[in-house]
Amino acid sequence: LAPLAITTAGCRQEVPLPSPDLVAKVGDRELKAAAFDAYLERNLGEPGGGLASEVLSRLFDQFVREEMLAMLARERGLIERTVPAADAVEPLLAEHPVPEPAAAEIAAYFATHAAEFARPARVHLRQILVDDRLVAERARRELMAGAAFDAVLARVQVAGSAPAGGDQGILARDELPPAFAELIFRLEAGKVSEVVSADYGFHLFEVVERWPAENPALDEVAPAIRQRLREASADARLQALFADAQSRYTVVVFDRNLPFNYQGSLPISRPHEER
Repeated sequence: LAPLAITTAGCRQEVPLPSPDLVAKVGDRELKAAAFDAYLERNLGEPGGGLASEVLSRLFDQFVREEMLAMLARERGLIERTVPAADAVEPLLAEHPVPEPAAAEIAAYFATHAAEFARPARVHLRQILVDDRLVAERARRELMAGAAFDAVLARVQVAGSAPAGGDQGILARDELPPAFAELIFRLEAGKVSEVVSADYGFHLFEVVERWPAENPALDEVAPAIRQRLREASADARLQALFADAQSRYTVVVFDRNLPFNYQGSLPISRPHEER
C-alpha cells in the first residue's frame, strides 16, 4: 500500500490562489471587489463599510445573481457585453412579457384579500407644542376665537428652536401615541382640544377633517390589485430565470477576499485549502 499512497500524493496538483481582488466567479466571468463596491454605491448611494456582515452578505448574493442574469441575457443575445448587469432584467422579462391580469383574476384576489384594503377611521391633524402652559392657553384662546392656525403657530414659534408643531397629516388611531389617540378621535372636525400636558411640553390638537372606517369596493382597489398581480408574475418569472442561470453557470465565492464575514447562500471556494 505504501507505493500506492506515495503515487496518490504525487498526483495532487497545486490549485492557484485567486488574485486578492477576485471575490467571485460566474462561469468563466471574474467578479472583482471594485465591481461589488460600485454595486453598493449604485444601490445604497454610499459604501457599505458600516453595514453588518449579514446585510453585506445578502447584498453580495444579489450582486452575484444580477451578474448571473446579465450572463443569461448576453447568451440569449438580448444585451451587448458592454451593457451593465443592472440593465439585464428588463430585456429578460420582455422576452416573455407578463400577461395582464384578467378581470376574473382581480376579482378572485379581492375576494380573498378584501380585509387588506379596509381603511380605518382617520383624522387630518394639526398640533401646537410649546414648553409653557400660559403660551399654550393663549394660543388655544386665539384658535377658539377664529384666528388662523398658521398665524398662531408662527406667533408661538421661538426663533432658532425646533418647530412648535404644525400639520401632522392624515393619521389612523394606531399611528398616534396611545396617550393622545382617544382624545384626538373624540374631537369633531374643526375643533381644538384642551391643553394637554406631556413630559416634553404642552400640546394643542386640532382635527381639520375626519373620515370614517370604510371598506372600498372592488373598482376602487382594482388598480392596486392589478399592480400586485403584475409584480407577483414578474417575481415568479425572475425566479425561473435564476433557476435557468443556476443550471448553466457554476458560481463560487472567494470569501477570504471579502472585507466582511460572508454568510450568504452561494458556494464558497478556498483554493489554498484544496491542495
